[in-house]
This record gives sequence, C-alpha cells and structure tokens, in this order.
Amino acid sequence: MRTLNIRLQSLAIFRALLDDPVVAALCTYLEQTDTAKAVSSYARFVAALYRTEKRTLAGYIESIVWHDENAYIRMIGRGATPWPEMEADVWAELEVLQAVADLTPETLREGLDWNGYLPGFAVKQVDLAQSYRERCRNIGKFGYGIYAKYHMFYVNSENHIVPVRNPDRTRLSSLVDYEREKKIIVDNTVALLEGKPAANILLTGDAGTGKSSTVKAVVNELHDRGLRILEVRKEQLHEIPGVLDELNSNPLKFILFIDDLSFQKDDDNFSALKAILEGSVSAKSQNVVIYATSNRRHLVKETFSDRDGDDIHRNDTMQEIISLSERFGIQITFQKPNKQTYLDIVRHLADERGVQYDPAQLETEAERFALGRGGRSARAANQFVDSLVAAQGGPN
Repeated sequence: MRTLNIRLQSLAIFRALLDDPVVAALCTYLEQTDTAKAVSSYARFVAALYRTEKRTLAGYIESIVWHDENAYIRMIGRGATPWPEMEADVWAELEVLQAVADLTPETLREGLDWNGYLPGFAVKQVDLAQSYRERCRNIGKFGYGIYAKYHMFYVNSENHIVPVRNPDRTRLSSLVDYEREKKIIVDNTVALLEGKPAANILLTGDAGTGKSSTVKAVVNELHDRGLRILEVRKEQLHEIPGVLDELNSNPLKFILFIDDLSFQKDDDNFSALKAILEGSVSAKSQNVVIYATSNRRHLVKETFSDRDGDDIHRNDTMQEIISLSERFGIQITFQKPNKQTYLDIVRHLADERGVQYDPAQLETEAERFALGRGGRSARAANQFVDSLVAAQGGPN
C-alpha cells in the first residue's frame, strides 16, 4: 500500500487529482503507520467517497479521470499532437490510477491490526485506459474539464464561465406547437455540430411564447453530441470577445445565449453586439453561434423610437435597428398562441404531469387563468398547470 502512495505522488499529467478530496484522503491513509490513525484515516477516506454519491471507488476514479483538464487533453482538444514523452506518461499514469480503481475494502484493510468495524464500499471493474482512449478519440463529443461534466453555463459577475448545477430540463417533447420554429433552430444547431455553416439566430415575439425554453430544450436534446450553452447578460457583451477566445480552442460546440435582448437610449452595448455579429478578428469563432431572444416591440420602443431628432436622424436610427437584425442570419418570430393552441398546451402539460381533470372545466379554468395573466401564452399554460399540480390534481 505504501508503494501505491509513492506511485501516486509521481503523477504529472494527472497531478491535479492528488488534490481531489477522495484521492487526498486515500493518500493520507496510505501514509499511516499508527493503527489508531490508520483506522481514522480509512474512515475519513470512505466518508469522502460517500459524499461524492458514487457507490464505487472505481466509478469515482473513472469520473475524475474523464473530467480532468490537463495538458495532454487540452492538446488533444485543439487538434495538436502530444509530445512522445507526454504520450508515454499519460498511459503510465493511467496504470497507477487503475491500481487505485482496483482497490477493494478488503485489500485496503490488509495491513491494519484491527478486527473491529470498518465501513466499506461497493466494487466494480473499469478499464481506465480503454475508456480514456475512447474519450480522446471522441473529444468533440465528450469534451473535458467542467465542459465534460456540465452542459449549461453562464458568465458570472467576475466574468468567469461557471456551470449551471441545476439546469432547466425542458425537453422539446414538452413544448407544444411552434413545430416550424423548433425545426429551424434544431436544423441550424445540428449543422453547427456537424461542422457545417451555421447562422446566428434572433428569436422574437411576445413574452411567454417559449423562445428561451426552446433554445434550452434544443441543448438538452443535443448535449450528448457535444453541444453546450453559455448564457451572457446584455451588460456583459463587451466581454464576449474574451469569452470566445477561451472557447475557440475547445473541441465542443457552443450556443452563446443572450436572453431578453433590449437596448436603452444611447446604449453602447448596441455597437458591441453589432461588432460581435460582424465577426471581427477577435470575436470570430467556428464552434460558436449566437442565439438571442427579444420582444421586437420592446427592442424598438425602448431603444430608439423615443429618440429626439429630425427625420434624417430618425431614419438613421431605424437603419441601425435593421442592420442589427440583419446581422442575425436567421430571424424567427414566436406568435402568441390562439385559443386552440393554448388549450392544446394546457392539456399536453396536464397529461404529462399526471393531472386528473374534467375537459370542459379544464378549458374554462385555463381561459380564466389566461385572462388574469394578460393573455394566452405557453408560460401562462405552464403556470396554470403548476397551480393544478399544487392543488393535488386540479378540477375533477
């Protein structure tokens, strides 16, 4: 066991794994010579494994190996050929980590002079070298680092890319109607994944019609093919060139998502977005598209239509608006649903969530709910069904 600890300390490619709580606790246990300290260290190691909610040590080691962002996988990700000595190192180090994955509670306890209770963990077989080769061969599908572990991200207030740990799980099957609009977005996104020309998309329409939900649902459908989404707020538009520099060498494909896009008078973010959409030298990227949602009326009214000036000035302003929209290769409008579509959405969601209802009463209550919310929309339908679920089944 002490030899295994020495082997672990020799890691270079996977050096960061020594700071992992489970591996660090294991190393501490392997160092112990005093029985009482060894028993305590062993229990701390198992407790650390339990906290990961991984039942097996092998499964946990495989997971952290997959997600490790190291020099070797970064070179593979950007299409470079690792140096021969690095190539040799990575497979030698995987043998060391395989020895860790193969550990059982029984083998770990062999040197302990203790016959009392000790916690255990489940055992399974993994082949780290084979699975790592598979991920390297399909790096554009799996990714590495946090991008292998999560598929939705946002830019925080410090302008760092961080994962969404509890993402929106909406699926396309839950979104009723708007079939033409969904197909356009899916087809364009698939083109991005396949390395074909893909356009930036502007989704406009009334609030609550499902624009944002559709984009996130597309990511949920396609993330296992190498798609990720990164949400950026409007006030962070000036940071996008730096973000794209970071993503440009990543083997995955990204949707840069700007939700509820609108501009106030004299807003310099307007020019920043225009420059990004034009694809300047610093912003152009082959693995990123920009999807933005906006209420068209909101964009025009609160951005430029209230500017003072003569007719020539107002005409120039309108041309700016048009030029911004034209920089999105695809524009899609989500109209408010009519009564039939709205009720179809309500029934679909109610069935999907197991609500028991009388059809006639459901329609009456759904219409009354929409009236109280200012009109029919997919959002209103979802909120109405939420109220039925909260009432433990809604109308009978």
